[in-house]
Amino acid sequence: MDDPKTLVSTDWLAAHLNDPDLRVLDGSWYLPQMGRDAKAEYDAGHIPGARHFDIDEIADLRSDLPHMAPPPEKFISRMRAMGVGDGHQVVVYDGMGVFSAPRVWWLFRLMGKTDVAVLDGGLPKWRAEGREIEDLPPVVRDRHMTVQRQAHLVKDVTQVAAASKLGDHEIIDARAAERFRGEAPEPREGLRAGRIPGSRNLPYAELLHDDGTLRDTEVLRAAFEAAGVDLTKPVITTCGSGVSAAILSLALERIGHRNHALYDGSWAEWGMYNDLRVEKG
Repeated sequence: MDDPKTLVSTDWLAAHLNDPDLRVLDGSWYLPQMGRDAKAEYDAGHIPGARHFDIDEIADLRSDLPHMAPPPEKFISRMRAMGVGDGHQVVVYDGMGVFSAPRVWWLFRLMGKTDVAVLDGGLPKWRAEGREIEDLPPVVRDRHMTVQRQAHLVKDVTQVAAASKLGDHEIIDARAAERFRGEAPEPREGLRAGRIPGSRNLPYAELLHDDGTLRDTEVLRAAFEAAGVDLTKPVITTCGSGVSAAILSLALERIGHRNHALYDGSWAEWGMYNDLRVEKG
């Protein structure tokens, strides 16, 4: 089931780790309440040759919203500084298994780069299998990068509001059920509780095995259908701040559903504006 455009196994990565045109990225990112430091963990040990991809810094820092997608020129600048460019096969992993790496995968696709995959099971699986870890900085050689932003892969609040009103898209929320129903407070201060009207709930954890690997495609498809998703419609994925929504996007791509976009502002934006309708229960 290895697919260098979506998801690859630890066996695949181990077999290709020394390929000259392979680039490995540590895309670890954690919620504040997790109490983990992604950069410190990277410095202490990472997959050989991996570069650290900082989701909060490789972002549009002009926005008040967290880690919004960066302008193309900033993405190009950061990738060239990391030695990532045209012609590279990219593999992204994270320290949870499959959590924040799909966000990096989605960013690459937003920039028109399709030779990028998430490492299934991430660093925990790699470590559990006793594979090599290093704490050395990678040797970086500049590589030219061109991007072509794929605007259809991202939605803003106006587009999501229209989709919510018209019902012409399936809006799928990756947050935990209690947050979706408005029964649990949002971890980000100042946000209302609840959900986008008409949205459906598929908590991202339901798409993963206990070891942090993504479930098989048949199980993924069944999970979307069990959540009431009409897979003949275009899909908008959303979550708390646009990270775990990308897990849904990756799962959709795995089951062959190509017509999907991610709401970058997610609940961090929707929950902030009192003039946007909210459903509960």
